[in-house]
Amino acid sequence: MLLAIIAMLVLIADQGSKALIRYLMPVDTSIALVPGIVHITHVRNPGAAFSLFPDQRLIFLIASIAVIISIVYYYRRAGGVDRMLTIALGLVLGGATGNLIDRVVSGRVTDFIDFRVWPIFNIADSAIDIGVALLIISMFSSARKESAQAKNPEQTPQS
Repeated sequence: MLLAIIAMLVLIADQGSKALIRYLMPVDTSIALVPGIVHITHVRNPGAAFSLFPDQRLIFLIASIAVIISIVYYYRRAGGVDRMLTIALGLVLGGATGNLIDRVVSGRVTDFIDFRVWPIFNIADSAIDIGVALLIISMFSSARKESAQAKNPEQTPQS
């Protein structure tokens, strides 16, 4: 349930913010929130993160669908997934779905968060990045717990 809630919140925030940007701002315009630091800049990205591999729509559609199916499959098969892993998977699921919707509808992803020292991105991208970081932390945490349990098998946690 938590996975679905997080994914839906990310999807709503992502698609809502992109719709607002598309409605209020012409493409390639920018508004300074904090001049030189944070801008809202409306761009349409035909590629992946950092505008890599432009106009490879079919590859990105397949990759996004594969990620979404993999997350749902893993989550259903894993059963007792811990809270951090559930949050991480929900963030990635919501972000991947948000960018997939853009690619299906228009062939390009709406990006608008602009720090001027980093490529322009959106809420879905942020959710994916945070989710992947949490996945890595969760993997290291699990590996550390398993290693500690292997060294001290008599000290297993009580359920």
